[in-house]
Amino acid sequence: CAHGSLEDPKSVTHHKLIHAASERVLNDAKTILEENIQDQDVLLLVKKRAPTPPPTMADVSAEEKKKQDQKAPDRDAIFRATANLPSHNMDRAEVQTNIRDFQTELRKILVSLIEVAQKLLALNPDAVELFKKANAMLDEEEDGRVDEAALRQLTEMGFPESRAAKALRLNHMSVPQAMEWLIEHAEDPTIDAPLPGQASPGGAQAEAAPEAATEAAGTSTGDEEPRDELTEIFKKIRRKREFRADARAVVSLMEMGFDEKEVIDALRVNNNQQNAACEWLLGDRKPSPEELDKGIDPDSPLFQAILDNPVVQLGLTNPKTLLAFEDMLENPLNSTQWMNDPETGPVMLQISRIFQTLNRT
Repeated sequence: CAHGSLEDPKSVTHHKLIHAASERVLNDAKTILEENIQDQDVLLLVKKRAPTPPPTMADVSAEEKKKQDQKAPDRDAIFRATANLPSHNMDRAEVQTNIRDFQTELRKILVSLIEVAQKLLALNPDAVELFKKANAMLDEEEDGRVDEAALRQLTEMGFPESRAAKALRLNHMSVPQAMEWLIEHAEDPTIDAPLPGQASPGGAQAEAAPEAATEAAGTSTGDEEPRDELTEIFKKIRRKREFRADARAVVSLMEMGFDEKEVIDALRVNNNQQNAACEWLLGDRKPSPEELDKGIDPDSPLFQAILDNPVVQLGLTNPKTLLAFEDMLENPLNSTQWMNDPETGPVMLQISRIFQTLNRT
């Protein structure tokens, strides 16, 4: 038979027979009787698809080169490429800078106000009881604050409600991170164990109370020493929350070519907002992560105006205000909740008004 014809054995292996009525591929090793082929049946001879050849080293190298070519440019490369271009939309850029400055200044204000509130509470003769109350309120808030919509999403996926609530508390009410936590700890024997604050709602308070009383009792000499001791007590009962970067945002930004550490820093500075983090990475990268924990200049007109406000002064003596500042410092997305709170909302409103007034002047 001629090479390349249908009778050529090398060509036959590259074709297959299909029974048209049943759309069934016939087995080459079986006979017509075994395949139950009848007279007048229609058979189709179809060419088989050639298998995809494995990639060669040249293809792999080309793919790597393509990835390098598509990698996001760094700041120096952007400056070199745009050095000769004229500037546009200067007013718009100025507005964006003002917004970013407001977020930066607000964080600095909270850091400094926390220090002032600690000192004011330390001057109160019932300071120890106030700190115990603050600790109990923190436990109560932590136990009761579960986003119902987020909880419903997880339970609809099939997760038990108790586990879903625990995962949400541990992951700042983030549904994607809570889901990842539930999957990772599905086989953990302690997954159903309640959180420390839940196991005994008064446990943290009871634990802090003797310590607070002991600390206060041993510092009855002098005026400054009790304040320092009470400040230390507050630091011990204060629950600092570790920053958790949004997993999807991390992956998206790393796919643009940025290093993981840079991405996490950007998300921390910009409160897990992916677009703002991307602008930070491509811009001057200010504020830096190190600046997040610095307070505002105590002698600045802005801070003095805030401290002179009667509503703020009254709020700083309330332990709940102190807890609100701490929560917003670590979880900026919770600011809306505290703005709507009848005790902390007026304080936050006054701070916002003072900032906007001085920012315009």
